[in-house]
Amino acid sequence: MAINFFEEGVQSRINQKRKIKDWIKKAAKEKGFHISNLNYIFCTDDYLLQINRNYLNHDTFTDIITFDQAEQEREIEGDIYISIERVKENATTLGVIYHEELLRVLIHGMLHLCGLKDKSQKEKKRMREEEEKALNLFQTLSVPRGTL
Repeated sequence: MAINFFEEGVQSRINQKRKIKDWIKKAAKEKGFHISNLNYIFCTDDYLLQINRNYLNHDTFTDIITFDQAEQEREIEGDIYISIERVKENATTLGVIYHEELLRVLIHGMLHLCGLKDKSQKEKKRMREEEEKALNLFQTLSVPRGTL
C-alpha cells in the first residue's frame, strides 16, 4: 500500500507527507477502496499540457490528469499528474490558500480512481460534496488544512 510523491520541474511544498498519505488512505477506505499503488506527479503547466495532448487528444491546460491502472475491483492503482501552476492560479481565483486547493486536487484525483466523474452538473455537485467530506476528514486528523 504505497502512495508516492514525485516532482517534475516544480516544488510542491508538501511538508507533512506522512499525514497526507494517511488521510488519502483513510478517505479511500471510507469509499470502500484499498490503495495498492498511487503516484502523484507534480509538474508544470507545459508538462501536463503535453500529457493532455499525447494521451487524451486535448489541447488545453488542466490542473489534473488521472490514469487508472487498477486491475481489480475496489483497488486503487494509478498515476495522478498535477500542475502546480494551475493549482496556484486556481487558489488565487477561488480566494483560497494554495495548500487548501492542493489538498482538494489531491483528493479529487483519488476520487476519480474510486469511480467518481465530474462531466455533468450532477456529477460535479457530487464530486464537490465528496471533496468536502474528505477535507473535513483531514481536519479530524489534527492537521491544519492550511499547513501541509
